Amino acid sequence: MAEIIIVIVVLTVLFELSNGWNDSANSIATVVSTRVLSPLQAVILAASINMIGAFYSTAVARTIGEGIVSPGAITNAVVIATLVVGFSWNTTLTRFGLPTSASHALIGALIGASVAHGGGMGILNLSGIGKIFLSLLVSPVVGLVVGYLLMRLLLALFGRLAHGTINKVFGRLQLLSSASVAFSHGSNDAQKGMGIITLALVSGGFIDSLKVPAWVIVVCGLAIGTGTALGGWRIIKTVGLKLMKLEPVHGFAAETSAALTILAFSHLGLPVSTTHVLSTSVMGIGATRRLSAVRWGIAGKIVMAWVFTLPICFAAGWLLTTIIQQFQGR
Repeated sequence: MAEIIIVIVVLTVLFELSNGWNDSANSIATVVSTRVLSPLQAVILAASINMIGAFYSTAVARTIGEGIVSPGAITNAVVIATLVVGFSWNTTLTRFGLPTSASHALIGALIGASVAHGGGMGILNLSGIGKIFLSLLVSPVVGLVVGYLLMRLLLALFGRLAHGTINKVFGRLQLLSSASVAFSHGSNDAQKGMGIITLALVSGGFIDSLKVPAWVIVVCGLAIGTGTALGGWRIIKTVGLKLMKLEPVHGFAAETSAALTILAFSHLGLPVSTTHVLSTSVMGIGATRRLSAVRWGIAGKIVMAWVFTLPICFAAGWLLTTIIQQFQGR
């Protein structure tokens, strides 16, 4: 049994690495595209703050650990299938330069794997899943609205200043807003891996509650920070350069609105897609200029990647768990 837990920890580390690799754009795309920081400076800052954010709380980890399926109702095969699917999906889309939702990938795979193991939907905690899905659905809308309103406020307060002065002031402020996104990312996304490891530990009888052990927090924080340091440069190009042309004031508004939204949901113990929230925040900022400021063709590709993530990962989790269980039965 101990060997299986080691395998699960290794797979979780790989998942968090792929998560940080894809989501590095969330923390640094805007600050790099506005040339406030060099790519190397940005990834060092983001990776460090990501690790710190992992220690913010464990509320989201508990939601992942018990909100989808009871820990006593699953097996290690379910956990392994979930992690393999999540890692594979994150890595594949990163290679194609498309931002994806590690939350949707992980949750979709876990639901599919659990259904395959339990033989039907009865194994699921439907009220918990409803709460999670509502969070995933509402948070991008909140990000868009907050981004729009914050940009409107900044334009009202500073719109009459010289263009160069605005860029200089918000170029400095963007250092803080970029760090806040990195912190909020660590506070939410690192906890998903924590929840999976803790779920496996409870299921295997190694611990008797969903309280996340300190070593799990450290492992997941280091993994997501390292993944961010790798830098998903194609994702950064898509979010920071292709989605809309950004200046420091736009980057500050997008990062600040995204960070506020993510931290609010993290505080409530609700998982969100940091990718969705930041991208819709950028769209909200673009809408304050004119609708054509957002390159909707690129936005459409991003949305399509989001739409397909959950059902594909559900199917993959179900299929992989079925195969593993058939292999174990032989």
